[in-house]
Amino acid sequence: MTILVTGSTGHLGEALMRTLRDQGRQVRGIDIKPSPFTDMTGSITDPDFIRRAMTGITAIIHAATLHKPHVGTHANKDFIDTNVAGTMNLLEQAVAVGVTSFVFTSTTSAFGAALRPAPGEPAAWITEDVLPVARNIYGVTKVAAEGICELFARTMSLPVVVLRTSRFFPENDDDPDIRNRYSAENAQANELLYRRVDIEDVVDAHLLALERAPSIGFGRYIISATAPFTEADLADLRRDAVATVERLFPDMAALYAAHGWTMFPHFDRVYVNALARQELGWRPKYDFRHLLDCLRDGREWRSPLAILVGAKGYHDRIFEDGPYPLQRR
Repeated sequence: MTILVTGSTGHLGEALMRTLRDQGRQVRGIDIKPSPFTDMTGSITDPDFIRRAMTGITAIIHAATLHKPHVGTHANKDFIDTNVAGTMNLLEQAVAVGVTSFVFTSTTSAFGAALRPAPGEPAAWITEDVLPVARNIYGVTKVAAEGICELFARTMSLPVVVLRTSRFFPENDDDPDIRNRYSAENAQANELLYRRVDIEDVVDAHLLALERAPSIGFGRYIISATAPFTEADLADLRRDAVATVERLFPDMAALYAAHGWTMFPHFDRVYVNALARQELGWRPKYDFRHLLDCLRDGREWRSPLAILVGAKGYHDRIFEDGPYPLQRR
């Protein structure tokens, strides 16, 4: 099996390339930017480039995308060209060359406004059954690309698995209130409870999806660290997340205090990964319990792969008002 990884210069693409190369597997990385993990440089929007890149390919992990951080710097058409038309180019060529597994990296951002319950309502319990309500062009195009993937699986018998990944980037939060109140490490530790996943666990999910796609046919899964909550906790999480977390993890308060950290006062959602664990056999390792154990023992709580890949940013320039602009420029 020769695997094509799109977006091989990005966070996830590099992590996939590192892992697959370390396993001695045949893999080809493509990206619009050169890097030690990119074998061919070109755009997924170029059908001729995709045809050349797909020579001898039997499986695809499609991680290339314009992300939410690009909403303020790129036109709507750029998102449609890359996220929708680019995905179509890959799917069409995948069928043409007889690819046996296609894994599409999507995002929990696709749920959009469904992640924001009304004031006074409990936190949202987010499973694969929740209908997306896109909030920006990024969400619109990722949902559209998912739909095209499902169409190809149904009409072309192309085995496709869609993975809606939660946050795994190490960059600072785009919300200035979060940036000003919490260190990046503190904020990301808190997010492991309900909306974050380590990149090593994300890679594991992609490789399992690649293996299972032929037997699944088409599947869509949330990829996020295992949350310790049940639906019975949702009202308490929205009202007083600190007390709810301390009830489940009595050692949290002392460990956090020793590091000068604080917990978020409220959670607005909880991502549920039960279907991925059940159907993919996925076993994420880097959860909140792991984090607390590492804090107690003085160990690094992020995976070695997360440390290796590090922070990349999303733009070639630095912005004064945050990691990326929230409004289009």
